Amino acid sequence: MGLISFIKNAGEKIFKSEEKREAEKAALILSHIKRFGFDTRKIQVTVDDDRVTLSGEVESREIKNKIIVTAGNVEGIASVDDRLMVVEPVPEKQFYTVKKGDYLSKIAKDVYGNAAKYNIIFEANKPMLKDPDLIYPGQVLIIPPLD
Repeated sequence: MGLISFIKNAGEKIFKSEEKREAEKAALILSHIKRFGFDTRKIQVTVDDDRVTLSGEVESREIKNKIIVTAGNVEGIASVDDRLMVVEPVPEKQFYTVKKGDYLSKIAKDVYGNAAKYNIIFEANKPMLKDPDLIYPGQVLIIPPLD
């Protein structure tokens, strides 16, 4: 996050005239970003003179950086105020290697914050697990996300 500088008189020409209002410029920049294949549904763009402000959510730092340079490499834009948040998607499932002294309710407390949810882990690991009390160190368990 922060302010990134660009050369104002360089970049793609997407503004047809200097007299465009800030809202029109913002819409053109958003359209320009979308044209490169980026999902713009959770992105807001505002323009104040020669500064673009980007806010909202993106899926990765890589996408965030590409959107910033796409918005900044436009003729007439001197800086981009980056207020984009990276929201990494939650993995569908994770794995856990059982350590000495572990039991399912302890693992559930660590992972979900609630020991009573041990049955979620047990069910996800059937038929490998036949009894929730029979796990051993070194065993790898599936830890499913909570719905």
